[in-house]
Amino acid sequence: MTNPIVRSVGILLARIAIGVVFLAHGLQKFQQNGWAGPKAGFEYMDVPLPAVSAFLVTWLEILGGIALIVGLLTPIVAALFVIDMLGAIFFTHIDNGLWASDGGYEFVLTLGAGSLLLAVVGAGLISVDAVLGRTIGWPAADTAANRTTVDA
Repeated sequence: MTNPIVRSVGILLARIAIGVVFLAHGLQKFQQNGWAGPKAGFEYMDVPLPAVSAFLVTWLEILGGIALIVGLLTPIVAALFVIDMLGAIFFTHIDNGLWASDGGYEFVLTLGAGSLLLAVVGAGLISVDAVLGRTIGWPAADTAANRTTVDA
């Protein structure tokens, strides 16, 4: 079994990397001609309710990216990112194949898979979620009570 600190450092590094990418993409959307840029892009890609979708995705990526970095509400935010990336795959990238260099879904699939992993394992011991778990009973995924062992 992996040492809980080593595991939590690994989760922390993954959370930060994934959070930074989502935060950067949200800020990029926000800076594209205000709300008109992302809305126009979502309209072009035939995303349902483009104005609402662009607004929600932009703020999810900005606020959710920050939340992942600090480890706040990690399972919820990560699950929302999985949905976000599924939308990106099916509305934008699926017809272009796998490779990101061809406009494919390689990058968003990777972000979605990383988000799915964080949704399942949680934020780890080095997170706001872990602090909340110790102080108010918030479910922290990397606590002894939630770990299972497999006997060989």
